[in-house]
Amino acid sequence: MRASLNLAKRKKNIFRTFILPVLLLATAATATYYITTYINRPKFIRYPAFGIDIPINFPMHGIDVSHHQDNIDWAAVKAMQVQKIKIDFAFIKATEGLGRVDDAFRRNWFNVKQAGIPRGAYHFFISSKSGKAQAENFIETIRLEKGDLPPVLDIEQTNGASVEDLQQRVKDWLTMVEQQYKIKPIIYTNVDFYENFLVGKFDDYPLWVAHYLVQDKPRIGRNWIFWQHNEKGHVNGIDANVDFNVFNGDSADFKKLLVK
Repeated sequence: MRASLNLAKRKKNIFRTFILPVLLLATAATATYYITTYINRPKFIRYPAFGIDIPINFPMHGIDVSHHQDNIDWAAVKAMQVQKIKIDFAFIKATEGLGRVDDAFRRNWFNVKQAGIPRGAYHFFISSKSGKAQAENFIETIRLEKGDLPPVLDIEQTNGASVEDLQQRVKDWLTMVEQQYKIKPIIYTNVDFYENFLVGKFDDYPLWVAHYLVQDKPRIGRNWIFWQHNEKGHVNGIDANVDFNVFNGDSADFKKLLVK
């Protein structure tokens, strides 16, 4: 009996001294591996067909175009899909400044609708000009329909305007356009411009932010709904480079954003 007890005691000591530490180390190593793998999982994946690295942590992808992309075969754009990546929405340049309408707008606006891609229209803002007059240019050009994206104000330059004048003109445009379409417009700009000229004044407006060469998301201290992450993408049906964007949400969130 005493020999059996001694043997059991020695086995317990061996387990505590040698086997248990090995098991604990193995468990810790496994946990560390999976945690590290999760943290270091790829944020972007290279898609040769699209010609760029695309962030994979967003389910919806889109493009924005103007006359610079020339004639677009929107049916080919719609048909292109690589794994789970396809073109889920498109923003079209509509107007610029006081009286200019983009040369390709009407063609793109009609054809993207025919192809079944949700569409949005944007105005390129000239900060030295009247915001109200620029809003009139946009309103005279755009008739939004059910299922369209909200109107977009693209502002990237001061054009010599003071900060105070720029902000007032932006506010005038946003106010008039919201009153016309009964939906809150989206502001498009880059991170630096927003933080230098718009921050604190327009934080309640949805933001479409341009920020390239970042690893996982734009570096900006506020919420955003669209992110333009690359300007050199390729899509079937478009001969020129094209801007690529992601939507910060799922398909249900996207539908809530659309014109009712």
